[in-house]
Amino acid sequence: MEAGGRVPWVKYGSVVSLFVVVLALWFRPPQNAVLDDRLDTVLSSLLRAEQKVGMNNVARPRVAIGFGGCVDLIVDGVSLLNKTGIQPTDQPLHHDYLENVEQLAQSFAYFFAPGAAAERFMLNETLFSELVDGARDLPGNRWSVGGNAPVMASRMATEGCDVLLGGTFSTDFTDVLSQHITVAGKVIDEPDIHLILEYPSGARWGRYTSRRANRYIIHSDANNPYLSSMEEFAQKLIDFKPDLLVVGGLQMMDNFPFRSGEREALLSRLGHLLSSSSPQIGIHFEMASFVEESIMEDLLHYVIPHADSLGMNEQELPNLLSSLKGSNITVLSDPNPRVATVLDQMREVYRILNQRDKEASAESRANGARATGKPLTRLHVHTLAFQAMIVTRGSKWKNTMSATAKASLTANRHVCGSNDIDPSKARLIMDDSFSVSRQEGSQRIPLQETRPVSCWSEEDYEICVAPVLVCTEVYQTAGGGDNVSAAGLVLQI
Repeated sequence: MEAGGRVPWVKYGSVVSLFVVVLALWFRPPQNAVLDDRLDTVLSSLLRAEQKVGMNNVARPRVAIGFGGCVDLIVDGVSLLNKTGIQPTDQPLHHDYLENVEQLAQSFAYFFAPGAAAERFMLNETLFSELVDGARDLPGNRWSVGGNAPVMASRMATEGCDVLLGGTFSTDFTDVLSQHITVAGKVIDEPDIHLILEYPSGARWGRYTSRRANRYIIHSDANNPYLSSMEEFAQKLIDFKPDLLVVGGLQMMDNFPFRSGEREALLSRLGHLLSSSSPQIGIHFEMASFVEESIMEDLLHYVIPHADSLGMNEQELPNLLSSLKGSNITVLSDPNPRVATVLDQMREVYRILNQRDKEASAESRANGARATGKPLTRLHVHTLAFQAMIVTRGSKWKNTMSATAKASLTANRHVCGSNDIDPSKARLIMDDSFSVSRQEGSQRIPLQETRPVSCWSEEDYEICVAPVLVCTEVYQTAGGGDNVSAAGLVLQI
């Protein structure tokens, strides 16, 4: 009788429990809503950090940027290859430069699958012209001002700087530049075209699927490798009196068919220009995709010793580090490295370059000569998932936390093609916490939504790391690094 009396209570108890579960599920925020709230919080926090340092009521910073410029023809890479009949290869291979269709297919496949950025010079001008003609007729193609220097100049002018731009441009090119950009260089009839093969994450080409959105750049540029604007740029530099001098675009010299000694002579002239500038002027060198070991040696001899700031991406950082350690160039690195890995590489680059500067200065003093190099006091690495900066304490570079936040926000703005950041078109791919080093027992730092930029001190420098709100509806990846580096510099000069 007692057992029979308990059955209804068990039955009704199960119904009540089920009802409670349903209510809990009904009122529980959906996973997407939780993620949206998190992105909103991170975004608003990054915006506050960016706006913490304003440029109101301050004279416009003056920035001189060289060298070069071009017109970018931007297309969907897979569509162009399919349209021009270039078949997927079974053998992805790295090539220093391109001479035929087979090498193009192999090189594109090599970088496409991991989603790594690459830029290659094409010796075969006929093939390049055929590709450009195919791209002109491709639906959805776009034309844009291109080249590291003009892209950085445009970003800095937009952010409130007056800019002296060194390059060789056509009148059509200069007509679309900001009124805050003054051009130093010769006028040419037709600018060089650089072909930008963009692709989104998950794009397919034959058996290859891209792991992330990126671009493969091809050019057959015969003007920019010669830094033809350098003399006029140097002359105007004297009266312009910049707060910052930026050098970029030197990858145009990579694997270019110079005559013997020609490239070294050009870089030697550039080194003299940098060393003769006022010590109070900050000098930033923006790295790029270099694959020729001899040009890396030349850069380490003629250019990098005079720069107190360096900017680069996750591919270029291990490339530079390998060159500094005397190893072979790292052509392809992890396109999505962990924070700890990048920070360890940055520390090593910082240590080696500053040790070299100390040794060079000591040697100069011993010989009674004036030291012309500079210690490295700022290192900015931009990746898909995060921004990282090392800045020497007490150096000329200021506002590191806000600059890191601004670089992060600019990454989304550029790739999405909008100044307004839409959290519904973004995602965080940086880990919820990261180790500050790969060394065992290293501190872990959690990502705090209300304070997403993490900064801390080590030795004689400060490190700041900020997550990127990765754009999920890609408009353009080309020029991303230049925009990000330029935006980060604006708040630090």
